[in-house]
Amino acid sequence: MKDDLKGLYAALLVPFDEQGNIIESGLREVVRNAIDTQQLDGLYVNGSSGENFLMNTEQKKDVFRIVKDEAQNDVRLIAQVGSLDLNEAIALGQYATELGYDALSAVTPFYYPFTFEEIRDYYFKIIEATQNDMIIYAIPGLTGVNITIEQFDTLFKNERIIGVKYTAPDFFLLERLRHAFPDKLIFSGFDEMLVQAAISGVDGAIGSTYNINGVRAQAIFKAAQSGNVEKAYQLQRESNDIIEQVLKMGLYPTLKAILKEKGIETGYPKAPFHPFNEALRPQLETLVRTYHL
Repeated sequence: MKDDLKGLYAALLVPFDEQGNIIESGLREVVRNAIDTQQLDGLYVNGSSGENFLMNTEQKKDVFRIVKDEAQNDVRLIAQVGSLDLNEAIALGQYATELGYDALSAVTPFYYPFTFEEIRDYYFKIIEATQNDMIIYAIPGLTGVNITIEQFDTLFKNERIIGVKYTAPDFFLLERLRHAFPDKLIFSGFDEMLVQAAISGVDGAIGSTYNINGVRAQAIFKAAQSGNVEKAYQLQRESNDIIEQVLKMGLYPTLKAILKEKGIETGYPKAPFHPFNEALRPQLETLVRTYHL
């Protein structure tokens, strides 16, 4: 089962209307785009790219339900259930498990200076309540939580913790993790470093730009895995040209605007994010045309 989870996943975007309500029809279109057009292996649902931390519990459940109903068993589904409210994380984990999600993921508790023992217990309690597999979501740049190799060892002793979404630029730690835990899944979380992560032996990757650039990302990953490093780097440079421009225009608004150019109903980012800056529309159209997005 664990090996079945390998591959590339869209960190799925969620369309909202101007009042912050989920646009169900648009979400279904985003799902189908990731599966049918971007040719991805799975969907990572209710992560940062889904603006998860701006939603209430019922909205998060609605996203899980709609995505599962649309995707069915076409691809693997990972449900990100992490929350500062442990009870909410457990309830979301139980709900996603009942829906048939293949695994759970949870961001490390953040904002407060939690001890490692508190972080460990947070994961163990979610696992105990859901009896589903767990993928740690390590993103120290946003959470301020740095997990050491020794702490990963403690977490991985729980057989239900099957891997980590590793969104960090520390490739020394990545190599040490790969060496120390060959049987655990490691997903890269930095789209702009996919080639380096693939060469380092990750099992897959989870990214927001894969919603628009999944085919090229798959080509990078496969080229690196097959040893064609020159081709992988060439494709990564193209991807990084795209990523650089997207970041300058604003990550989530721009990704949604690109999908909207393709006729997908992506709505708006959820407030307090601002909508796409229409003054940048010519630049966005050039980007789409140049890179065949």
